[in-house]
Amino acid sequence: MSIRYRDFFKYVGVALAATVVLAMLLAPYAQRIVEQWSRADVEARSRLVFHAIEPLIDRAIEEQTWSGLSALFERVALDKRILAAGYCDSSGVLIAASPEMPGSFSCEKIARGEAESFANVRVEARQILVAAFPIVTKTGKRSYFVILTDLSFAAARSAQVMAFLLSALAGAALVLLVVGGLFAALMLRSWTNSLRRAVEEIRDGGGLRPRSAVTPAIERDLRRLLRESDLLSVSGQVDWNPRSLRDLLNGALPGAEVMVVSNREPYIHNKSGDKIVLQSPASGLVSALEPVMRACGGTWIAHGSGSADREMVDASDRVRVPESSPAYTLRRIWISEEEQDGYYYGFANEALWPLCHIVFVRPTLRNSDWELYKRINQRFADAVIAEARTEDPVVLVQDYHLALVPAMVREKLPKATIATFWHIPWPNAETFGICPWKEEIIEGLLSSTIIGISHAVPLQQLHRMRRSVSWRAGSIARFRPSASAVISA
Repeated sequence: MSIRYRDFFKYVGVALAATVVLAMLLAPYAQRIVEQWSRADVEARSRLVFHAIEPLIDRAIEEQTWSGLSALFERVALDKRILAAGYCDSSGVLIAASPEMPGSFSCEKIARGEAESFANVRVEARQILVAAFPIVTKTGKRSYFVILTDLSFAAARSAQVMAFLLSALAGAALVLLVVGGLFAALMLRSWTNSLRRAVEEIRDGGGLRPRSAVTPAIERDLRRLLRESDLLSVSGQVDWNPRSLRDLLNGALPGAEVMVVSNREPYIHNKSGDKIVLQSPASGLVSALEPVMRACGGTWIAHGSGSADREMVDASDRVRVPESSPAYTLRRIWISEEEQDGYYYGFANEALWPLCHIVFVRPTLRNSDWELYKRINQRFADAVIAEARTEDPVVLVQDYHLALVPAMVREKLPKATIATFWHIPWPNAETFGICPWKEEIIEGLLSSTIIGISHAVPLQQLHRMRRSVSWRAGSIARFRPSASAVISA
């Protein structure tokens, strides 16, 4: 899951938590309102029942037909909200009642007065509302008709209201969050596009267009940053040679930890009879970088291919070179013949090389070669991570054999300055599009801080190619910094 989606779900979680807290704060008020509403409902219902059967009660009292009065109360108690109904005489004795009248109920518990009264009582662990309506007999004595209502329905009603309130708050919060996120994303994308266009216009040496969204203050800052950058020229490219690299490392990055990663090693130990001889391979790569490593020190990580290489390294596979005047460390990586066949001769030389040179030989794209290519790239990346003494080393990754190394190193050393040099031409998008693993290769390259290609290609072309191969939008965002310039070798 990318960072963008993780942030979105984090904000959703915060919004939902805030909704729960708000609902908990509102719960007592909502419960009080529901209880008052339920009590008013019960009181109104009790009055309605009393006024409906009052003539029947008066007749039963006059005739003293208590059994008929009990039958009347039984019919009244058929209402699902009414628990029981009864009649208390003037002396406080329950004369008639419906069958559901609790045995623990006593007429002494009712509030007696000249007007109707309502009281909450607890009967058999239940909260009961007792409504008492006075009845004056012909003798002038005051008796009472009582209706008992179980208030447990109010608790259920309160729970339903709270569930509805919580759902409504959560829905509103989620809608606001999504709408606000979409609006912010659209605004950010618009501003980012405007800023990108402004940078391109300034790089081209001109001023901003009249309707640019970038303010004059931001324009001045952009011009200053571009002038101070040693990595960008007006066109976004610089001439590259051994001296410029050495000047960059010594001048712009004084005291930096420098690491070179390449398939070929600068020094090879081979057996010659009974002796071990040190050889320096004929290579433009070695000729360009070896003087820089002598001047700056650091670590060179490479494949140990010599017949005596294993005998000359220490327990950590390191050896100081050159032998006459050690100036830097050579860390050797061991690759078996099977791995070499798949990683180097297979994927690198039979797939990438003809694909990039667009030769009249169809690239050989084998899954087994790709798996070995990934395995060896990870081995080189692990060596970089293990050898790094700081969290921000300068890592110079060499050639198309190690295209995945920048992304692998960036994942563990996000502050590293990674310069990747692709020493062969870069193909067009249509040609490169036939590679089944194009996304992983471009991801590896764009995880670099700087990308150097044999025949200069604009950085925008790599990003366009990323889009043309259906690259997942935003997947590169987890790498910082990403490629900021393409330079010509």
